[in-house]
Amino acid sequence: MLRTAFTKLPSSFSRAGFATTSRAMGAGDTGAPPKTGGTGDAFQKREKANEDWAIKQREHEKLLQLKKKLHEQQAHLKTLSDHIDEITKNQGREHN
Repeated sequence: MLRTAFTKLPSSFSRAGFATTSRAMGAGDTGAPPKTGGTGDAFQKREKANEDWAIKQREHEKLLQLKKKLHEQQAHLKTLSDHIDEITKNQGREHN
């Protein structure tokens, strides 16, 4: 029945309307990635943005840890310096 419906179409209706083209991409392809010169699709852009944000967050956390460690080291050096000053202050005098 479907076949007869298609064979009785008006002559003004061309068969080119039913033509399909094969896709140039395979299954799972989402377009040329931005690294190879393509613009990429929205999914790739969002994924790259998420990855960039995660990397930035990890770097920020590492910087905060380094700053904390630096402050701890500076406090330790100040303590040692004060201790050295206290010891050397008493060495110059004679205790008779």
